Amino acid sequence: MTIDTQEALRTHYGEPTERALKKQLPSLDKHCRTFIALSPFLVMATSDRAGRADASPKGDAPGFVQVVDERTLLIPDRIGNNRCDGLKNILENPQIGLLFFMPGRNETLRVNGQAEIVDDPAVLEGMQAQGKLPQSVIRVTVEEAYMHCGKAMIRSDLWNPGKHLGADAFPSLGRVLADQIAGLDPETSECMTAESYRTRLY
Repeated sequence: MTIDTQEALRTHYGEPTERALKKQLPSLDKHCRTFIALSPFLVMATSDRAGRADASPKGDAPGFVQVVDERTLLIPDRIGNNRCDGLKNILENPQIGLLFFMPGRNETLRVNGQAEIVDDPAVLEGMQAQGKLPQSVIRVTVEEAYMHCGKAMIRSDLWNPGKHLGADAFPSLGRVLADQIAGLDPETSECMTAESYRTRLY
């Protein structure tokens, strides 16, 4: 069987609690702003006009996402592989979802809204890091924000150093790509990854 209607979904799960509904805010309160200021990592979810979804990691020093005001965020888009999957989606469908993480905390912060891509020099200048400007900035107009409970993080035990895997648990990115891309030499692939990490972070 599949659950394929709203009614079936509610019959299966029941109704959310009043607290779960009322925690949703239309803007960023002081706690949301503090969480973002302390967060060095987020996952950015977008989709194109056909609904094909993408989730992209974004990370830098805590506070890399700027809170302009209670309804506006600025996210630097730093040098990458130029696939621009999320950016292409934003051009087709500005709806965006963000999930902010704080190291060592089980709770996360969810922010949803509308996004646009900005390349104004003054905005880029205000978001430089390591002396380098981002390639562009994603400006998010916040429509809703709420704290997400820590059950998933507790179940995953993500922050437990004793659960961190050794280097031999999974091959390096260079080796994986060499297996996935015909004709790519593993050693060359390893060198390309190492060089990218060394010279193309900013």
